[in-house]
Amino acid sequence: MRIGELARRTGTTARALRHYEQAGLLTSRRAPNGYRVYDAAAEVRVRNIRYLLDAGLTLEDVGFFAACLDGDMATVPPSREGLRIAQERLAVLEARIAAQTEARDRLRDALRKATVRTVA
Repeated sequence: MRIGELARRTGTTARALRHYEQAGLLTSRRAPNGYRVYDAAAEVRVRNIRYLLDAGLTLEDVGFFAACLDGDMATVPPSREGLRIAQERLAVLEARIAAQTEARDRLRDALRKATVRTVA
């Protein structure tokens, strides 16, 4: 299938697919007219790449899960390195959430105080 078809089937963009190729996560062959052509297995691979990216991993991180990308991600155990990376990303996300929660609480308190002063 050509790049547009793969993008449509996976809900991504041709630009993202080219980016995955540059990162070494996806391969294609070239048709005589120069168009990229992907085999049917590319659809599963792209969906798994998107799954990991949506879970908070970076494209570089996804490379550590390369052995898992062509099958059912839930049934293939990740490597120790993959688990370590996922745990690191989780810690980063939790720290960001904590910082955002703290900022939200400060803003909420400031608005509450401003409202009380305005009403009085």
